[in-house]
Amino acid sequence: MVTKPSADEPPTNRLLALLTPRDYASLRPHLERLPLVYGQSLYQADEKLEFVYFIETGVGSLVNTMANGQAAEVGTIGNEGVVGLPLVLGDDRAPTAVYIQVPGEGLRMKAPLFRQALAQSPAMQVVMLRYVHALFNQVAQSAACNHFHSLEQRCCRWLLMTRDRMDTDKFLLTQEFLAMMLGVQRPGVSIAAGGLQRAGLITYTRGHVTILDVVGLQKLSCECYGVSKKEFDRLLGD
Repeated sequence: MVTKPSADEPPTNRLLALLTPRDYASLRPHLERLPLVYGQSLYQADEKLEFVYFIETGVGSLVNTMANGQAAEVGTIGNEGVVGLPLVLGDDRAPTAVYIQVPGEGLRMKAPLFRQALAQSPAMQVVMLRYVHALFNQVAQSAACNHFHSLEQRCCRWLLMTRDRMDTDKFLLTQEFLAMMLGVQRPGVSIAAGGLQRAGLITYTRGHVTILDVVGLQKLSCECYGVSKKEFDRLLGD
């Protein structure tokens, strides 16, 4: 079911909250709230973008598909960002696709209306471009993380990042998505999650994660979680 955000409702998406009251007011009449369900496609590779999406809860996955059909997750977007960055950069399509991997809710807006509003507000452009920079830094950090850090460390990092975006200790996180995030096959997910369960840090049953010890996960995680979080806070405010 699609609904409209009310006039007195403060934005829960981090980018929308950073806009000036005037800029947010210019977007609000065009925003539609809708559920984001697991596996939902927000846009496909090389197809014209029809909407931008401001995620409120949940996680979207930027997916790159090879010629042989194999797919890899190359970036994630949550309530700190917007799905549809090519529109911010003056384009209307991308070589990647975006799917919802952790369900939640979000706001969407028609792409032409967003581009029009963006063109009329230098202040809004600055906010969106700072997010582009933050996402680029996240992708770069992830590339280094995959090269240098253990599977267990990387698993802790992604669990903490997902928790931040959901604002809850319980969420759906399928083995398929966790495997894509970690760059491993599904048996590797079982090994990593099993070790964290035995350590009393999480429970993981049929794709449902419950984080039991946040501090313990932070201690076991690699430095990349803290580095990425600090950079997002620097660019977008904490």
